Amino acid sequence: MNPAVFAVPGAAVLALLYAVWKSSWVSKQDAGDEVMKDIAQQIQIGAMAFLAREYKVLAGFVAIVAVILAAANWSGDNQSPLIAVSFIMGAVASGLAGYIGMKVATNANVRTTAAARTSLSEALNVAFSGGAVMGMTVVGLAILGLTGLFFLYHFAIFGDDWKTILNVLTGFSMGASSIALFARVGGGIYTKAADVGADLVGKVEAGLPEDDPRNPAVIADNVGDNVGDVAGMGADLFESYVGAIIGAMVLGLGLNVQSGEDDLAPVILPLLIAGGGIIASIIGTFFVKTKEGGNPQVALDVGAFGAAGAMAIATFGLAKVFWPASGVTAPGSALVVEWWQVGAATVAGLAAGVAIGLVTSYYCSMGKRPVMSIAEQSRTGEATNIIAGLAVGMESTAVPVLLIAIGVVASNAFAGLYGVAIAALGMLSTTGIQLAVDAYGPIADNAGGIAEMSHQDPIVRERTDKLDAVGNTTAAIGKGFAIGSAAMTALALFAAFMQTSGLKTIDISQPIVMAGLFVGGMLPFLFSAMAMRAVGEAAMEMIEEVRRQFREIDGLLEGTAKPDTARCVDISTNAAIKQMVLPGLLAVTSPVIVGFVFGKEALGGLLAGVTVSGVSMAIFMSNAGGAWDNAKKSFEGKGFQMPDGTFVQKGTPTHDAAVVGDTVGDPFKDTAGPSLNILVKLMSVVALVIAPMLANFDGLLSF
Repeated sequence: MNPAVFAVPGAAVLALLYAVWKSSWVSKQDAGDEVMKDIAQQIQIGAMAFLAREYKVLAGFVAIVAVILAAANWSGDNQSPLIAVSFIMGAVASGLAGYIGMKVATNANVRTTAAARTSLSEALNVAFSGGAVMGMTVVGLAILGLTGLFFLYHFAIFGDDWKTILNVLTGFSMGASSIALFARVGGGIYTKAADVGADLVGKVEAGLPEDDPRNPAVIADNVGDNVGDVAGMGADLFESYVGAIIGAMVLGLGLNVQSGEDDLAPVILPLLIAGGGIIASIIGTFFVKTKEGGNPQVALDVGAFGAAGAMAIATFGLAKVFWPASGVTAPGSALVVEWWQVGAATVAGLAAGVAIGLVTSYYCSMGKRPVMSIAEQSRTGEATNIIAGLAVGMESTAVPVLLIAIGVVASNAFAGLYGVAIAALGMLSTTGIQLAVDAYGPIADNAGGIAEMSHQDPIVRERTDKLDAVGNTTAAIGKGFAIGSAAMTALALFAAFMQTSGLKTIDISQPIVMAGLFVGGMLPFLFSAMAMRAVGEAAMEMIEEVRRQFREIDGLLEGTAKPDTARCVDISTNAAIKQMVLPGLLAVTSPVIVGFVFGKEALGGLLAGVTVSGVSMAIFMSNAGGAWDNAKKSFEGKGFQMPDGTFVQKGTPTHDAAVVGDTVGDPFKDTAGPSLNILVKLMSVVALVIAPMLANFDGLLSF
């Protein structure tokens, strides 16, 4: 084993030290007056209480699955009950990253508001620093946990039995994926139940402004921004990141190194690329700066895209130094993969990720054709607004899917299926700064809410709104990036599943495979229905509660009485914890049932179907929701100019129609849509985990 691999956990420790430094810096910033502190404390208490209750439920799930994994892997070729240890470690690391990230985000929100009283640049610095803690904590804990287990299994337990080591390591990815799915679904149900209630009753029925302190659901809405878009997105990218690394390592083990050189080079190169990505991400954070009156979007783009560019160059350097000079080949392949081809495959993934992010930004940004078309069609009511939003979402799938296809074909041409896995890792190599940019969004959104609820000067809300508008775009880019990386990661895991299970080809002319394709294609729709229904049912309860408080609490609408915000927080929490279980079980059990009952060929068809259907639907739902959101925001502030030159502002029937459209889009973009990419990856990871057991098993009802 090349000794350079021992530097990788050092990069992880550096990321965690950076997170500690930024967290300490954020906590030392001014938190504002007592009213601001009180509001921020309510948000933090609600967010941490939800996380505590969610983790209690998940602890039981993790314990049960760990026992099943240990028993199922008690004996057999390349199997070990220690896969349960990996599973627990992956779940704990993902959960810990979410806890730390959300704790700091709820510290940074009020300090961003306080900084906005001084300047836009200071507010950006605080908000982005809070997001950077989330980003660096995720990559730091992921790499530290992964390399720690890798070294433990090699030096203390399995020695040079690399196949067993990597099979056992897949449990780490499964643990991370399980936590991610529940965090995304649970957080999404929480935040959208509160958001829908706050919008439909507070804005449309009562005519209150955004984040008005008289609205009982506002605190729950702000709590939801954190549990959905900080902890949820963090867990999402954590498991993508880990899945891409492990998928590449498993495929790397199947390559044949020429001339007796270091045959572990393809296995450890993914770890080295991940370590290099951490350094590039840290460097990129220092370039996120803007001046008063400047554009925060430009500052964030410089940091994120600059880190991606630096990583592209670094990957070629790493491949040149550590890739076997004589090249490698895949079993049964005539393709000899050299160092520059590995670098080119990584760049293909990076380029595809950046391009998908830019396309997503176009479809979801104010002032662009898609969002403007929705705003214009809001003039004739809710129905035309919803039709326009659905059309934009459907159209938005075309270019990202083509980019994913091009990325897959190009990376495969360069380095085979290993190249596809490396391309997925290339997309995710700068997860540290990508997640920092994404987590910045909900911090800025919370800052605006605190400014409104604490009655700050209009200039403060103007600055936080500028940060929030950019945050909506960065969130849309982040979701697009997450979906694109999910597709590539799922394909890498799928290839690893085929290699581990001994499945050479999948013949779609076989009825059992075609049946698997159909069932797999259906699952994202069933999963989304569960998530959407959960939001709808929770929102109904929230709407009735907000109406009750407006009706029964004397002086609430006049501002002389306080709302019962704790009741609204409790409604969202109970709904999220209760409703997240069934979608999660669907994702975990489907591959197991199909694999053991119908065989690995049927499971291969299932994975293919869920990947194609799930990725397209995730893009559609996320982009439609983002476009509806910014179409609504187009009427706020100075108003939206219609084609005939007239300006339409909030409070008009046109704006009300846009609010309804945004409400429909909320569970699209923040619950079902982003959860689908985790569904795709989790099912592939579960298939990879059970692959050794399916290698010599044809299924109970094999055909």
